[in-house]
Amino acid sequence: MLSQVYRCGFQPFNQHLLPWVQCTAVSRSHRIQPSVIRHVRSWSNIPFITVPLSRAHGKSFAHRSELKHAKRIVVKLGSAVVTRGDECGLALGRLASIVEQVSVLQNQGREMMLVTSGAVAFGKQRLRHEILLSQSVRQALHSGQNQLKEMAIPVLEARACAAAGQSGLMALYEAMFTQYSICAAQILVTNLDFHDEQKRQNLNGTLHELLRMNIVPIVNTNDAVVPPAEPNSDLQGVNVISVKDNDSLAARLAVEMKTDLLIVLSDVEGLFDSPPGSDDAKLIDIFYPGDQQSVTFGTKSRVGMGGMEAKVKAALWALQGGTSVVIANGTHPKVSGHVITDIVEGKKVGTFFSEVKPAGPTVEQQGEMARSGGRMLATLEPEQRAEIIHHLADLLTDQRDEILLANKKDLEEAEGRLAAPLLKRLSLSTSKLNSLAIGLRQIAASSQDSVGRVLRRTRIAKNLELEQVTVPIGVLLVIFESRPDCLPQVAALAIASGNGLLLKGGKEAVHSNRILHLLTQEALSIHGVKEAVQLVNTREEVEDLCRLDKMIDLIIPRGSSQLVRDIQKAAKGIPVMGHSEGICHMYVDSEASVDKVTRLVRDSKCEYPAACNALETLLIHRDLLRTPLFDQIIDMLRVEQVKIHAGPKFASYLTFSPSEVKSLRTEYGDLELCIEVVDNVQDAIDHIHKYGSSHTDVIVTENENTAEFFLQHVDSACVFWNASTRFSDGYRFGLGAEVGISTSRIHARGPVGLEGLLTTKWLLRGKDHVVSDFSEHGSLKYLHENLPVPQRNTN
Repeated sequence: MLSQVYRCGFQPFNQHLLPWVQCTAVSRSHRIQPSVIRHVRSWSNIPFITVPLSRAHGKSFAHRSELKHAKRIVVKLGSAVVTRGDECGLALGRLASIVEQVSVLQNQGREMMLVTSGAVAFGKQRLRHEILLSQSVRQALHSGQNQLKEMAIPVLEARACAAAGQSGLMALYEAMFTQYSICAAQILVTNLDFHDEQKRQNLNGTLHELLRMNIVPIVNTNDAVVPPAEPNSDLQGVNVISVKDNDSLAARLAVEMKTDLLIVLSDVEGLFDSPPGSDDAKLIDIFYPGDQQSVTFGTKSRVGMGGMEAKVKAALWALQGGTSVVIANGTHPKVSGHVITDIVEGKKVGTFFSEVKPAGPTVEQQGEMARSGGRMLATLEPEQRAEIIHHLADLLTDQRDEILLANKKDLEEAEGRLAAPLLKRLSLSTSKLNSLAIGLRQIAASSQDSVGRVLRRTRIAKNLELEQVTVPIGVLLVIFESRPDCLPQVAALAIASGNGLLLKGGKEAVHSNRILHLLTQEALSIHGVKEAVQLVNTREEVEDLCRLDKMIDLIIPRGSSQLVRDIQKAAKGIPVMGHSEGICHMYVDSEASVDKVTRLVRDSKCEYPAACNALETLLIHRDLLRTPLFDQIIDMLRVEQVKIHAGPKFASYLTFSPSEVKSLRTEYGDLELCIEVVDNVQDAIDHIHKYGSSHTDVIVTENENTAEFFLQHVDSACVFWNASTRFSDGYRFGLGAEVGISTSRIHARGPVGLEGLLTTKWLLRGKDHVVSDFSEHGSLKYLHENLPVPQRNTN
């Protein structure tokens, strides 16, 4: 056996351990080749890496994000996770996925232990099969085939089932772990193994030796000899927990082995404030000691001994011993394939037990406050919402010194960590604050006739009138990087449109965002809707925020193209409004004015190269090559220190060209520019449609017909003639501000201001109308007459 273990790649171990454990081994005929191992590892969600993991035990992790530092982990598999729905046999697909995840984490350098149920269910399947076979033979011999249908299977004793199923369960685990070239060892325990000091030391030594050799211990209660469960009279202190079920076993094992993390997998998402399935049941994201009084426990699961109450008591006991705990669902087909690795990555899965209670509300509570506050905001009179925005504009100028002082702290902390373009975006100034205040007052003026505006009126029939009116979308989540001036702009637009708002700013602007949010809430307080705008200050990952589909109606990312792509990928079930890239083009036509071109190119590229509306690709009509106009463009770009990349066609015209572009679909976000040659306006349009991002595209020409052809045929959110790409902005469009620029084709497009944050609802006013009156033999007929719509207030 030693030689077999060596082939697994492990160190020699103490031979005195051999009688204690059953260890999987890779035989000569079944050794896995390295190429196969690499292939298997590629299946998992976490890449195969070896990470340095070290942590002094004694205090549990305070936040989910710290779980990635867990070195020693116990995974407890409940009966509902391991067994099939009919309780006879094992859920092989789930077990295979769990083994894969445990193997991935083990190969990262972590020390994994399993506490597993399933022996009773597996044994029940085997014994039922044996009994049926035996009965069928006896019945056939003595009573004939007609009485086979009347055979009854006796009630099977659990300990007998465990004795029959334990070896098969372990053989299954052995086969599965062998596929990942990992050894596993079985350890059966009873309560006495923890309470008898000598046995406890023996067990402790065995487990430590197995972990040292990179072997995964698989621990289970010895259900074949375990006494019947007694009333729950312990769990009162660290040293008195009894092993009654696998929940208490996992907790005791975790503390005994000074484990960093205990993952308890069950058939529910985690801990709810009331029994799951009830109308008002809400998943508890973080559970703190002392919160038990706020939870109502339901019945036990279809299988297993503990139930959620036993899990919570065991979890709190483990937490008291210094082990972090997460209770999560291991049966959901869409998440069970990565639930363990997601937990270790710090993602918001299940219920996390923590001893550190944050001072502020959770993000779920903030979402609820934004929802209720937004609904109150929507019921205010337009003048009241405008008054709030005017007051916020005044605060931006009145509290200028405090805002700039907070911003100075952010800039000092970001110095040396952020690139120059990002530092510029982070910086606030007196002129920026003044411009912000002007923009906010524009929003206040346009908000007078936004919510509740009638778009259409129809007389369906006599005394039956239908209206379509504007209403808020609901709760917006705006995620933004670097730019703290985004906060009051977005807040003002949300206030004007009656939407609740969750804001998630970058940590580089924490001081600026905090004071701007306080001023926003001060302005909201004048009409009692302070909670409508919430700033997320907890250590929430963006991916976790994107999962709050029951609290958030629209996500608006403002930041790098990578941020937008990440959010669009993470948001499942929540619409995302934004643009993933800002690949803006400018086409210089053969009839372009020499005086206009260089000004437009300089402004579009050099005024603010990090902006999403900055020029990235310059398309030149081929007739302009080697002309004074072309030379002026190149000279200007050199003076502005713009690095030029040549497109394939442009490079073919030059003997010594700039570096050829790697991709024509590139957003540089810096003083870099691609130049490409096109044959005519149609060629330019085709290039834009192939390589552009539908953000902003410009034509420079003096030919009106060519310009109109370009304006009508380019399918982008913003299409300009003889104007800088930088005009693609909500403030410059007269919207007051924008929540972002959208390149989607559903709902808002281009710079999104107040109008883009509204949707509609239908109001039908009748007098005892029923559809049956409009049937073929009914007394009423549809009229469908268009009625005049009230004039919009444009003041």
